Amino acid sequence: MYRIERKLGKGGFGQVYVGRRIGAGPGALEVALKFEHRSSKGCNYGPPYEWQVYNALGGSHGVPRVHYKGRQGDYYVMVMDMLGPSLWDVWNNNSHMMSIEMVACIAIEAISILEKMHSRGYVHGDVKPENFLLGTPGTPDEKKLFLVDLGLATRWRDSSSGQHVEYDQRPDVFRGTVRYASVHAHLGRTGSRRDDLESLAYTLIFLLRGRLPWQGYQGENKGFLVCKKKMATSPETLCCFCPLPFRQFVEYVVNLKFDEEPNYARYISLFDGIVGPNPDIRPINTDGAQKLIYQVGHKRGRLTMEEEEDEQPKKKVRMGMPATQWISVYNARRPMKQRYHYNVADVRLPQHIEKGNEDGLFISSVASCSNLWALIMDAGTGFTAQVYQLSPYFLHKVCCIPFDFEALSI
Repeated sequence: MYRIERKLGKGGFGQVYVGRRIGAGPGALEVALKFEHRSSKGCNYGPPYEWQVYNALGGSHGVPRVHYKGRQGDYYVMVMDMLGPSLWDVWNNNSHMMSIEMVACIAIEAISILEKMHSRGYVHGDVKPENFLLGTPGTPDEKKLFLVDLGLATRWRDSSSGQHVEYDQRPDVFRGTVRYASVHAHLGRTGSRRDDLESLAYTLIFLLRGRLPWQGYQGENKGFLVCKKKMATSPETLCCFCPLPFRQFVEYVVNLKFDEEPNYARYISLFDGIVGPNPDIRPINTDGAQKLIYQVGHKRGRLTMEEEEDEQPKKKVRMGMPATQWISVYNARRPMKQRYHYNVADVRLPQHIEKGNEDGLFISSVASCSNLWALIMDAGTGFTAQVYQLSPYFLHKVCCIPFDFEALSI
């Protein structure tokens, strides 16, 4: 039994309170109690989905311990370790500033936490400063970093086959937080390990610089405008006032393929050269990352972009694009060459389709809303020709129907 003492905050899927175990005496440690109503979105099929993730990640480095899970009346209750402030709280209470050494330590430990989570087959799906918490002040854990709020976590590795999940794309589905989400998340692509790392890169730049280039957009088109700005912002521009390892990290992670194995040890080694040599005086405990650092075979694990073992030519990424009405997306993972056309009037639709056909692209997904169209053209559809016909009828603005081209005569 636990006694609720005060409200701590509101998470993405429930209310969080501070409490203590009844009968444990006046010195009982505080715990966090998370309540989710049984009718909430995350409880459509019984206990919250997040519980499954905590069960799978139990004991994983950087994931808080769960002491109890159960149902009380109309609420599902989970009791967890009480933690300290989030990285956003620390940044906000420090005049919107963080030292380079502090952010480098965060990078080292956050990469280690994500590596452990990914090794269990999950991606977090919502990496941001608010979801990284430090341990309780005044305790041995006060310098440890934890990753919380697993309600959006998904499997990148199939639990039955052990294989990487299949690639898919649903432009109408977005998961995460707009400011920190990967470009792939904006485009509705299936989440994989690369997305957590891209979100972490944006988190680190935000903590160091205090702002990201795509902040400030408002309105119902915000997500589209942010995505467009992210795609137009090169790593050099994003990291222009940051030490070199931050730009190198961004370049690494935005070039990862959908199913590519990230080189966590190399990423950690980039930042290890920034922080002091004595782990005991670092502002963030980085014990969890030491094993990965040793894997690269250097005493301090320093690597640069020039130390590529395979001597593959370096790739230039997101060097900018014209501010047109539609976004062209090119994915290096063949044959996933794609173009995504957004908010296209019906009179302009044929020219986009014809231009795509000339380049070997065919429609793989299409939707209509309020006399506007969105479609994805893909080189990997397997089609050699297509026949299409524009419908004169449109649904109301709130509706959007995916269209199955396999039903057409092609």
